[in-house]
Amino acid sequence: MTQELHLHSHGGVGHVSLARPRALHALTHGMCEAMSEALLAWREDSAIEAVIVDHAEGRGFCAGGDVALVRRSALEDGGAAGRAFFHAEYRLNHLLFTYPKPIVAFMDGVTMGGGVGISQPAKFRVATENTLFAMPEGAIGLFPDVGAGWYLPRLPGRVGQFLALTGARLDGAECLWAGLATHYLPSERLAEAKARIVDAPGEIDRILQDLSATPPDARLAGNAEKIDRLFASDRLEDIVAALEADPSDWAAKELKAVTAKCPATAKVALRQFAEGARMTDFADEMRSEYRLASRMMLRPDFAEGVRAVLIDKDNAPRWDPPTPEGVSEEALDAIFAPLPTGEEWSPFPQAT
Repeated sequence: MTQELHLHSHGGVGHVSLARPRALHALTHGMCEAMSEALLAWREDSAIEAVIVDHAEGRGFCAGGDVALVRRSALEDGGAAGRAFFHAEYRLNHLLFTYPKPIVAFMDGVTMGGGVGISQPAKFRVATENTLFAMPEGAIGLFPDVGAGWYLPRLPGRVGQFLALTGARLDGAECLWAGLATHYLPSERLAEAKARIVDAPGEIDRILQDLSATPPDARLAGNAEKIDRLFASDRLEDIVAALEADPSDWAAKELKAVTAKCPATAKVALRQFAEGARMTDFADEMRSEYRLASRMMLRPDFAEGVRAVLIDKDNAPRWDPPTPEGVSEEALDAIFAPLPTGEEWSPFPQAT
């Protein structure tokens, strides 16, 4: 685990540093469990006042989770190892969300999938000029997980639905505008920020404010009206029709993005977001997402999506069904249904 993750403390600050640069620090099952173990220990340690989450080197903060493992599991062991991975990852997500001490996540680089799950629960989320944020699960036939069903529908307007259906990539300025980041710092100031936080863990907000810079204009803000209008519906068919009817080049580009993604994933995401927006307990969201993950990983679309994007890299997945109309409400009901007794997800016990 020392090759994949660095865990240490500096005075009153616990430090989680991802260390898989060749994989853009994508999370493995072991990394999730080791992070949780450290966070649980620091939660009970009165000497630890705050936690920093970052990456040790390279251009990614965290590019996601171990989808290759999940695909092998779906094809070889009926999904047992994949479910174990998701259970551990979602426990980590929930632990971060409910953590009683402030967490600072430095999203300096690629922040996708699993990287979203370990950054968005943090009280302080720092974007830089290197930040590249996305939830690209629609391209591999999975769904926006790691708490996305809680975070994305709470973004301004219909931005969350837009991100889920298109896989759009946001830069640091756009993350700040949307509320995905709380601060924008030049990457050259991160080392100073971390050193000052170690020296004064009770003054994180002031330190980050002192070192913040004015970001470039957020392109996403300029498209907000179109996003809210064209992605207004919770029905995928309505969104596709609205994009088809709009004569702008922007709509044509986003229509191409939406229709290239897995239709089942898109429909799952829209229902997931509608339900997640009404939830009041993050544990309920993670319990729902675990049901979705347990089933979506076994659908042929997931193996096919990973093949097309990560294995053969032909980017020509053959979705089944291939159109939104082919994904019935009955099929969605089955994906969202509770799991059998004893198979549901559960969080770590809360601190006493």
